[in-house]
Amino acid sequence: MEQVALTADQFSAAVTAVTSAFGDPTRREIYLFAREAERGVTAGEVAERFELHPNVARHHLDKLAAGGYVDVAVERHDRPGAGRPSKRYRVTAKDMGLEFPARRDDLLVTLLGRMLELVPPDQADAMAEEVGFTYGRSLASSMAPGEGHRSFQAALHAVADALTAHGFAAHAEARPGSMAIISEHCPFGDAAVQHPVICAVDRGIVRGMLAGLYGETVPHTDASRPQGDEVCVTSL
Repeated sequence: MEQVALTADQFSAAVTAVTSAFGDPTRREIYLFAREAERGVTAGEVAERFELHPNVARHHLDKLAAGGYVDVAVERHDRPGAGRPSKRYRVTAKDMGLEFPARRDDLLVTLLGRMLELVPPDQADAMAEEVGFTYGRSLASSMAPGEGHRSFQAALHAVADALTAHGFAAHAEARPGSMAIISEHCPFGDAAVQHPVICAVDRGIVRGMLAGLYGETVPHTDASRPQGDEVCVTSL
């Protein structure tokens, strides 16, 4: 089925929806917690895991449900005196993503990786990052007017939200002396493992978006799945 490119307004609306669902750091952690639970989670389980009041945990889960990121099912207890039914929240799809103009295409990604292998490693890395940078700048320019020139921390969270919308399941995190974007999932899949140079595209997207929303930065890839790490980490 042919994919239709989003307009600038549609893209901004999509990112706004993701920000509403994932703008709170705790809510992002709750989503990732639910994502790893095969049967889903209850508000009580989330409250215990994150040391929250059950009502606060339920608010976060309902916010994710409102955005369509988790499904809600009523779990009834058969044993007598078990109390009223509880809600169980399950992630709708682990490969969550929105339909964006440059959505990953397996063949094109593989061809990109093989093409970059034909040039010296340093040049290939620079070329891949430049591709990501150009796309990142276009993402930033497609966001609502007035969203540029924000604080570094706010810009970084906006970048993480946009990456999540592209299927990276990303969040921003403060680290000693730096900030980092942690990506729990790679939408490039096996292609990135076979052609690690593709990771430079991700780094370029981060640099490009930050250039449009904040200013020039120098991101570094500290960890990646192709290197055997559990998550991808881009530090700034």
